[in-house]
Amino acid sequence: MSETELNATAPQAESQQQIDFDKLMRKYDSEARFRALTGWQAKLVMIIAVAMSCFHFYTSGFGLLLAQKQGAVHLAFTLALVFLLYPISSKQSKTSGIPIYDFIIAVLGVCAAMYLVVFFNELTQRAGLPTRTDLIWGFILIVTLLEATRRISNPILPGLAIVALLYCYFGRSMPPALMHRGFSIERIVNHMYLGTEGIFGTPLEVSSTFVFMFILFGSVLEKTGLGKFIIDLSLALAGWSTGGPAKVAVVSSGLMGTVSGSSVANVCTTGMFTIPLMKSVGYQPHFAGAVEAVASTGGQIMPPVMGAAAFIMAQILGVPYMEVVVAAVVPALLYYFAVMVQVHFEAARLGLQGLPFSQLPPLWPLLKSKGFLLIPLIAIIYFLLAGYTPLKAAFNGILVSFVLSWLNKETRLTLPRIKDAFESGARGAIGVACACATVGMIVGMGTLTGLALRIAGAIVAMARVNADSSLAITFSSLMSIFPSAGLTPAVVAESMTKLFTLFFTMLASLVLGMGLPTTANFIVTSTMAAPALFLMGVPAKAAYMFVFYFGIAADLTPPVALAAYAGAGIAGSDPMKTGVTAFKLALAGFIVPYIYVYNPMILFIDAQTIPMTQAICTALLGVFLLATSTIGFFKAPMPWYMRGLAFLGSLGLLIPGTITDICGLAILALLYLLQTIKAKKMRTAGIPITVAEIEAAAAKKSEQA
Repeated sequence: MSETELNATAPQAESQQQIDFDKLMRKYDSEARFRALTGWQAKLVMIIAVAMSCFHFYTSGFGLLLAQKQGAVHLAFTLALVFLLYPISSKQSKTSGIPIYDFIIAVLGVCAAMYLVVFFNELTQRAGLPTRTDLIWGFILIVTLLEATRRISNPILPGLAIVALLYCYFGRSMPPALMHRGFSIERIVNHMYLGTEGIFGTPLEVSSTFVFMFILFGSVLEKTGLGKFIIDLSLALAGWSTGGPAKVAVVSSGLMGTVSGSSVANVCTTGMFTIPLMKSVGYQPHFAGAVEAVASTGGQIMPPVMGAAAFIMAQILGVPYMEVVVAAVVPALLYYFAVMVQVHFEAARLGLQGLPFSQLPPLWPLLKSKGFLLIPLIAIIYFLLAGYTPLKAAFNGILVSFVLSWLNKETRLTLPRIKDAFESGARGAIGVACACATVGMIVGMGTLTGLALRIAGAIVAMARVNADSSLAITFSSLMSIFPSAGLTPAVVAESMTKLFTLFFTMLASLVLGMGLPTTANFIVTSTMAAPALFLMGVPAKAAYMFVFYFGIAADLTPPVALAAYAGAGIAGSDPMKTGVTAFKLALAGFIVPYIYVYNPMILFIDAQTIPMTQAICTALLGVFLLATSTIGFFKAPMPWYMRGLAFLGSLGLLIPGTITDICGLAILALLYLLQTIKAKKMRTAGIPITVAEIEAAAAKKSEQA
């Protein structure tokens, strides 16, 4: 096809791609199911959204309001936008405009939130003695918030919040294990509305400051054309290598994930380009969709920005955000290294090649013309390392983006682009705001009733029961393998209790993650499940990172693997098959959290140079072996028993300890030797190794016949 024909068909392809993008986003991302407004209603929403971004941009640069006031204004903007943008039912036409009742509900929600701002001094003076008017506005805010969260996410989170509120009231009627004295409606509303441990607790405080500004920062970068530049840069760096398009997906989605907190949105954005590219060079559709899903989901654990939950983690821990970023570096490296190795071995197994250099953008001209678009990301890292708060770092990062965008005519942030960036930034933040405010009620229930500590104790008790039931067999097995290790039943029981506690906490995070947004999931599990890990002596940072990882992994875990299903929608593959493949590709992400709980040095907790270096190096080799095990190819096809041996070797390298490391290294060396000999023999005998060679040999034989 000539260049003229390509240019002629480009708008049509782009239009079709946009239609598919909208359809996929609405199917898999509830936040994309908003009304398509026109006329004065669209202008009204635009003005509110831009005003929201301007408010946060100004306060982050020139001084925040008091925490409750800041959160109340943030929530008022959020409720207004949700009720104007999202219909009461997904069956309602997205083009029918805003009905009058949604205007009324929006006004009620805004008034209920702003009541705290207008009468803040009076409310402070009569703290603990709310008037009837205070309680009425509190009740209105709770109801409107629950409805807003239902509209923008799904019924699960507001359903949990309603259960939490009912538990506060009916505590005296609960079974003995869950019983408490019960609280009046007035006390519950006062705690949730006027206290600092309910709606306006830490989650909403973080949402109204750090999270919003980083979402706005990402939106500003998007308008400079960073997304297209990242894809072009990834193509130039990795498109030529074996299985290049899949590596492009991993690199580009990982980089996009640093400025995007949504797995599904990331899949639909970069996947529109990378998935067809992967299919074009020979990757199977379900594998292409799974690679994009795994790479996009990992963006939430990729420093420096990560997901919104990372900011809440820093606030809960009471440490600078940079400490969370540093702790996440090695786990993120292991995650993406495992994915990259797997796509490489899959390409080698299939006999796929990279893209020809003629189809790739030249690296140096690309960097010269648009390389400055990466400077804001570098600037964010510098500001965080220099001791700036995340809020100031994001504010300065946006200013740097404004200035640098004028270096190239295509990237300039003109007033219309700034308006669009501020509008999309506000729209992107309201889902997180609703989740944080609603989950604040669940956290408030835990503090009001003391349920959080009971759940932690129940998890540990359940773990002890399972540990005791399998103790005899395990202890006798360990004694037969390590007769001089000095093991006692008490030591083994404690170790197994810790392992079962981790396992049950993982299940809780995965199950909650199937219905809750990542941020809400992290807040619930960090409040309800993570304390169980504290009881087992796990450092707080490691415990929170553990539930953080598995909350994110829920997007890749069937039967509700939304990121994988979105990838399947683009790839045209079976959703469940894509989800299972994504689970396999992300297997390192399910094992690594256990490793840093047992070896916190990977998170730079009490790090010592030599042991930490050993732990990181052996972990990298461990995920390498894990990748060969899942793909079943290393220089030559691997039979099932070799794959099993590789899996055992990966566990040996991942589990901290010199003895296990030596065993893992021995297995790695043995596999390398055996597979090298096998590949050489197959080549010498003319036996095809890759799938492409097998298919070519079969086709040749068919022609001869």
